[in-house]
Amino acid sequence: MENLLLKITGLIDDSSVRILANAIQDLPNIGHLEISREKGEASIDYGRFVSPEDIIQAIVDAGFEAECV
Repeated sequence: MENLLLKITGLIDDSSVRILANAIQDLPNIGHLEISREKGEASIDYGRFVSPEDIIQAIVDAGFEAECV
């Protein structure tokens, strides 16, 4: 698995963290996922069936902004 570290904008409360986690975990081949609301970051382990672009698009579709760190 590879790791992707993203800066996430829009994490305002625990509910937004759950929404983000669900959006990412709905993608295929997602491994360990760690979201820090305090830092505004998400660390995502992913396999070969999903690309960083797919992950970022899922985050944007869920109503957040994301950029690679």
